Amino acid sequence: MNPRERLRELAKKQLERANLPVMREREAAWYAHNALERVRPMVVVEEDTFLSELIAPELEGEQARFLEAEMLQAIAACDLIGDDKVVPASIKIPVKIDATLFGVEVRRVHSSEGPGFHDEPVLIDLEADLGKLSPTEFHYDRAWTESLANLAADAFGDILPVKLVNTYNYWHFTPTQHAVRLMGMENLFLSMYDCPDALKALMRFLIDDFKRLLRWEEQNHLIFPNGGNDYMGSGSYCFNRELPAEGCASTGTWGHLNSQETVSVSPEMFKRFFFEFYEELAREFGLVYYGCCEPVHALWKDCLEHLPGLRKISISPWCDEAVMARALQGRRVIYSRKPSPAFLGVGAPLDEAALAASIQKTAELTRGLEVEYIFRDVYTLSGNPAKLARAVEIARACAEYRD
Repeated sequence: MNPRERLRELAKKQLERANLPVMREREAAWYAHNALERVRPMVVVEEDTFLSELIAPELEGEQARFLEAEMLQAIAACDLIGDDKVVPASIKIPVKIDATLFGVEVRRVHSSEGPGFHDEPVLIDLEADLGKLSPTEFHYDRAWTESLANLAADAFGDILPVKLVNTYNYWHFTPTQHAVRLMGMENLFLSMYDCPDALKALMRFLIDDFKRLLRWEEQNHLIFPNGGNDYMGSGSYCFNRELPAEGCASTGTWGHLNSQETVSVSPEMFKRFFFEFYEELAREFGLVYYGCCEPVHALWKDCLEHLPGLRKISISPWCDEAVMARALQGRRVIYSRKPSPAFLGVGAPLDEAALAASIQKTAELTRGLEVEYIFRDVYTLSGNPAKLARAVEIARACAEYRD
């Protein structure tokens, strides 16, 4: 089978799944869920980190292989997982944005085993080295983007239309992550004592650079409405009718913020050095998903409870579930629960009883709240993909709303 026939075959398979009646049910449930109408809890398994155990792309060439993998992933999610992801009736083409962030090259050293890495700091003496930074110059690689879009349109555009998306914004707006990348964790923590003004100056620089990116994207028409079947946050989806459905500024879109690097910072210090900048950045978006793996309960009072546009907050395995369940009562904020990745990621068998107990605990604590369950950060299935669908079944059975 030649590459074009291979892509057309996959496009037809994806469209078949996109047209299944269950996809319309899921879509309607997502819109109701994100509007806090409490129809049912949503369940998602994010498969990117173990995708090689589900699919095996065959085509050669970067762009053809990308399109093949995108469709294989959508098909596999439907056939092997059966969670609440909605198979799109289009092919999503990411616009390619290139940049040397903050005008400096950061050397990244990768582990010889596993996904670990270390960034070599460029800001050693923060007060002396701040001058090394300069506003980021962003570049839109239109030629690459249009080449990929044209390849898709020519091969199977009569089956799946092309949709441009901005994936650059999924994870970029994480101020403390960028700070650690530039100066290292130890320097960040010491700077709160040694040079507090310089640390605030760094945060000011980062926020201004983020806002500069958004204005540049708006000017270059690289911000797209993301209130439909769009990814945002750490594993969630955007279905929403409160935001514009057509051309818009960043303030008409979902945004995602987190601060995983400050888990050891006291709430008082987080408020003093970081929260004002997160608050300012949140105002650049219409709705906000906050958090990833960090435990947010310690920062809720006096900080995150005041975050503009907050609609979803990540309740990670390290979060005090009960504290956040109480805190969110009466708030228009979705409890975005992340079950422990150990259920899917450790060992071949699925410990069904332990998973059920975990979901039941969350369901009991969150009476009256809008809840979603997102399985992510799973790096291997230990050769047992069948446990994915079973985990979804258990989660759905145990997560029903209890009023």
